[in-house]
Amino acid sequence: DGEEEHLRRLGRIVDARAKDAARAVGNIAETRQLLLAALLLADALTDQAPPPPAATAMDDGAAIAIEHLAERMENLAGLLEKLGVTA
Repeated sequence: DGEEEHLRRLGRIVDARAKDAARAVGNIAETRQLLLAALLLADALTDQAPPPPAATAMDDGAAIAIEHLAERMENLAGLLEKLGVTA
């Protein structure tokens, strides 16, 4: 409730893209026309989307987990070294 005008506006956008698709490729089935319209809309959205943010500092939980994994790997490497296992 209350979103009717928004839905109508979205419908007009989809309809416009479907007409663009029909003009671009000629007479195609309605299903394919709507699929192409959806692809055109998705392409437009990705063009407008901001680039993903640069890598941010990891949270403390992830940092601790990585430290534990590094310690385990070092312990395993030491054990393999003692056993004389070589790569």
